[in-house]
Amino acid sequence: MRIAPNNSGLGARVLNIDLSEPLSSQDFRGVLRALGEYGVLCFPDQDLDAQKLADYGKRFGDLEVNVANLFHAPGLPEVMILSNKRDDAGKPIGLNDAGQGWHTDMSYSHDIALANVLHAKEVPVRDGRPLGDTQFRNQRAAYDDLPAEVKERLEGKVAIHDFQKFWDMMRIRPGSIRGPLTPEQRAKKPPVRQPIFREHPITGKRVLYCNPGYAMFIEGMEKDESDAMLDYLFRHQTQQKYLHSHAWTPGDVLMWDNIGTTHNAMADYGPDEPRFILRVQVMASLDYAALAA
Repeated sequence: MRIAPNNSGLGARVLNIDLSEPLSSQDFRGVLRALGEYGVLCFPDQDLDAQKLADYGKRFGDLEVNVANLFHAPGLPEVMILSNKRDDAGKPIGLNDAGQGWHTDMSYSHDIALANVLHAKEVPVRDGRPLGDTQFRNQRAAYDDLPAEVKERLEGKVAIHDFQKFWDMMRIRPGSIRGPLTPEQRAKKPPVRQPIFREHPITGKRVLYCNPGYAMFIEGMEKDESDAMLDYLFRHQTQQKYLHSHAWTPGDVLMWDNIGTTHNAMADYGPDEPRFILRVQVMASLDYAALAA
């Protein structure tokens, strides 16, 4: 296995490895360390079915079953289908995740996620250029660059994150097929408290764990003060130096750190430009510092 870092400080390509085969202990440790260091890992030229993708993800922790669970691989509720394709009856076969806005998956949950793992089967292309890039922002670097007075002011503070904020934003987007959350779904995902700064479980380094998709307000602050501080944090993250964009190729497996990054799926392709991706989400359920040692 060989790891080739990008020049941006976020992202690396992992070469000479076949993810359809079980990882050796050495390769598992190498991937885990690389995830902590580089945040976004691309494994090109892979060919995994849904079960193999689930098997790979399970090496790193428990797999989440989405609360809405709209689309998943047959018999595998933990493997979500992301797609704009439709069946012969015109019904969607997957969740179209493009244009969701910047967020961190599972920050709305008490039990947070370590990583997403996506496997591209079909990628939309126009004029020879792939569409539907997935973009990332480096939340470790964003934390490092915060002014000392902001770090001091927010040390120990928590923000309230709410799944319904993101869900309702997605419902009003053109072409959305999402209905309102049912009372049962809402009860499964009540608002939760999350530290604004947290230590990364692999590296122990501090990250800014506060994203515009789910963070509602900062506990203990007046509304105006909270709104102004969240606006500052969200704008701070948008600096170009924190950005990494992944252009998909069929066969890519993309694994990214859900604690040290935020992400956004580009909505630059149309319904007649097919996209099909398998996805699992790995919960932060293991002692990663010990596993990476």
